Amino acid sequence: MVSTIEEFHAVFRSPYEYARRLKSESGKKIIGFFCSYTPEELIHAAGAVPMRLFSSPDQAIAHADAHLQSYSCSLVRGALEEALTGRLDFLDGTVFPHTCDSIQRLSDIWRLNTSFSFFADVVLPVRLDAESARQYMRDVLDKFRSDLEKGLGVEITDEKIRESIVLYNEIRDTLRRLYEFRSENPYILSGSDVYAVVRASMLLERRELLQKLTGLLNEVTEEKSVGSPEKKRIILTGGICNHPDVYTIIEESGGVVVWDDMCTGARYFDGVISTKGDPVHAIADRYFERVICPAKHVTNFSRGEDIVRIARENRADGVLFLVLKFCDPHAFDYPYMKAFLDKEGVPSMLLEVEDQLPSEGQLETRFEAFIEML
Repeated sequence: MVSTIEEFHAVFRSPYEYARRLKSESGKKIIGFFCSYTPEELIHAAGAVPMRLFSSPDQAIAHADAHLQSYSCSLVRGALEEALTGRLDFLDGTVFPHTCDSIQRLSDIWRLNTSFSFFADVVLPVRLDAESARQYMRDVLDKFRSDLEKGLGVEITDEKIRESIVLYNEIRDTLRRLYEFRSENPYILSGSDVYAVVRASMLLERRELLQKLTGLLNEVTEEKSVGSPEKKRIILTGGICNHPDVYTIIEESGGVVVWDDMCTGARYFDGVISTKGDPVHAIADRYFERVICPAKHVTNFSRGEDIVRIARENRADGVLFLVLKFCDPHAFDYPYMKAFLDKEGVPSMLLEVEDQLPSEGQLETRFEAFIEML
């Protein structure tokens, strides 16, 4: 099991090295993206590898600030910095879904200041509460399919899309089963191990990924619980997490993350795509059924109801909000989500972070105080 986990960690730690090696060995094009609402199945059906882009915590910002306001989040500033400095030279193109205003503006700056061969905006509807929005979503994905065909010089048949849908359904199902197993057996895999698996799942060539995930799930389910002392069960919620150390510090403070509601976690693999009917429409339909993030709207209370449900289903003792500094969508959601948890008697704590975490001692003190309160 150690060797399998280490393979995920190796890809997570050195994503660009992996990308360059993959491109050299396979000849496949690599398309970067920024959001879990990116229709990866269409990119995969075009014969390319979708690869999620993150900023590197150790990357100094020297070029991006000439194009962005200082109050843009570290993900946006860091990703642009890496593009401008050539660290993303392996990319053949980039896809920008409408996630937030900062990503939308990054799209314009990216197009004007980089020279990648392919570029696409995928402006999905924000409101997912009407049939007209569903039709609009389908139209946007149909256009994206055409953009990929033209930009990459390929034909994306319905059969290729269905093959990609089947593959992605298997990947998401395997990740879900891994999460469910660990929720019941939280001491078999560390939180940082699970985090590395999900992050690497956004980077690895997808057929290679499924093989590794299946092997890992088989290995961990054969393990027996080691009977560690009972720790407080924590749910992590927010946008993206770029800090695997958070999981370790929580565990050292007496807690264990048993589930999450994050783009770098369970939201990434939530939902199943139907293999019947128009495959592009089926991809669109999943976006109407999966757990949403603040970039989308279903009802006035859907996000609050989701976090309460997730906490109850996983017998959580508390919820930790991990919010990226200057991330307005998640910051706006926090007060009412906390109110929902308070009403249900589920304690919570807010931690606002940048690419650089506060000192480990400071975090330990805060986590220990929160867990002692639980």
